[in-house]
Amino acid sequence: MRKKTNNWSDKSLVEIRVDLDSGSYSSEELVKNYLSLIDKLEDKIGALLYFDKEQVLKEARAADKKIAAGEKRELLGIPILIKDNMHVAGMSTTAGSRMLKDYQPVYEATVVKKLKASGAIILGKANMDEFAMGSSCENSYYKITHNPWDLSKVPGGSSGGSAAGVAAGYCPAALGSDTGGSIRQPASLCGLVGMKPTYGRVSRYGVIALASSFDQIGPFARRVEDAALVLKIIAGQDSKDSTASHLSVGEYDNLVKSTVNGRKAAIVKELYEGVGDELRVVFDHAIADIRDLGVVVEEVSIPIIKYSIPVYYILQPSECSTNLARFDGVRYGYNAQIDQDVYDEAEDLYEQTRSRGFGMEVKRRIMLGTYSLSSGYYDDYFGKAARVRTLIISEFKKCLAEYDYLLGFTSPLTAFGVGEKIDDPLSMYLTDVMTVSMNLSGVPAISVPIGFSDGLPVGMQMVGNWFAEADLFKLAYNYQNINNWYLKKPKILKDLI
Repeated sequence: MRKKTNNWSDKSLVEIRVDLDSGSYSSEELVKNYLSLIDKLEDKIGALLYFDKEQVLKEARAADKKIAAGEKRELLGIPILIKDNMHVAGMSTTAGSRMLKDYQPVYEATVVKKLKASGAIILGKANMDEFAMGSSCENSYYKITHNPWDLSKVPGGSSGGSAAGVAAGYCPAALGSDTGGSIRQPASLCGLVGMKPTYGRVSRYGVIALASSFDQIGPFARRVEDAALVLKIIAGQDSKDSTASHLSVGEYDNLVKSTVNGRKAAIVKELYEGVGDELRVVFDHAIADIRDLGVVVEEVSIPIIKYSIPVYYILQPSECSTNLARFDGVRYGYNAQIDQDVYDEAEDLYEQTRSRGFGMEVKRRIMLGTYSLSSGYYDDYFGKAARVRTLIISEFKKCLAEYDYLLGFTSPLTAFGVGEKIDDPLSMYLTDVMTVSMNLSGVPAISVPIGFSDGLPVGMQMVGNWFAEADLFKLAYNYQNINNWYLKKPKILKDLI
């Protein structure tokens, strides 16, 4: 007889795998549970942009047949949510923009192919800030996503839909992209684990580019071991992406006997100071727990981190303006003539297409980037910022030669109100102050929940050496197991399960 459970959202991917293989419940039953939550919560949260209930159930039934036949795959029959800047066959890819409304990709992202090869069911496409530009998930052309912990708050961005979906119990894991903190920051604001791998650890093929030298794909999950399993599946070289590393992928999910006793960590002064006292109390308790694990924790200063925001907001918009130049209304995507306007001059068509097709934040960054790259200003802005980026990388190399881990806040604040910062771009950009230096340097970083302040989640950022994701997962896993913050759920979810 099958056992019944009302605690689906408590289960890890490993536990679900065991249950499905043992026949405790079917993939169809599992998926129906998630679909039930979506039916009840999605109108309030707004995490999804594309979702086909019947197709998901069809794939669950097909998975059940494979499981019954004895097929063994790590994610067989388990639903995973995908950020809407990653191509999935049969699903539209909009990147949260009017410019790509109803766009159907002609190829599939490598990360999606790898998930499908492992047996995963693609649940749907998650809402996001337009072209991944934003820190609140308010910049989508289609809808605003709300934080399941408090519907008046944002979930963070740009991968806010992915984070909100996992936090609301829609699925056990999701993929996001991280250009300046877009996995880690929403993970912190939504009480999740969020991993940004080393630049090049995961293929970017089939992912709509924001800033090609920064973008990286990674997982959201409630538990560290789930994030580790998903990263193991999607990581690795790809002949279609020359920036994807040829280094072998570790057994990231082999964490059961891991230990961090005797390791060295440093609290980075610049990633700790300037944060409110209530959050610092939560952080200090987490540091005490990490010391109890046998980790030697000291303090270090990396003064050059203070230049990360200005450097990032020169380099990233510059790459953005170049990557988005392709959207001119001629080759694909939105065309202003769809609105029944007729333009005799190509320039007028380009101007109106880009003016109407892009949102305000995208246009702002295109203008910033174009200015930084323009003749007469390139050396003063882009060139100088690129040189400072090299110095930032050098400083991280020095610190990570001495310490196994660098620690700090993921976000300088908990989830803020919907509409609170949307009209103040500088204030919004500063919400990335703790995360952008890791994208500038390319090091891996993971955000883990460490407690709450006024009922809202607080996250700690753990940073490791290049391609040392396995070490980060070990620290995060050991910390998780003495706190179990992942068992905490938003009230909106607890009331339904």
